[in-house]
Amino acid sequence: MNGVKAKLKYLSNSFEIIEKGDYVECAVSKKKIPLEELNYWNVDLQEAYFSPSEVKSRYEKLNKSD
Repeated sequence: MNGVKAKLKYLSNSFEIIEKGDYVECAVSKKKIPLEELNYWNVDLQEAYFSPSEVKSRYEKLNKSD
């Protein structure tokens, strides 16, 4: 990874590269995710997640009852 952040459009079963790069940043943990390892994202929020743990964390935060 040479350190160039990509810009993606997240689709239902894939993503479209808007700006070429090597990685995206996890919306929750801010960890760098190499594009070849990107498996988790939210189409509605247009966010990438490092692992199921971050997906769960974001889901719980969004669905928190006040």
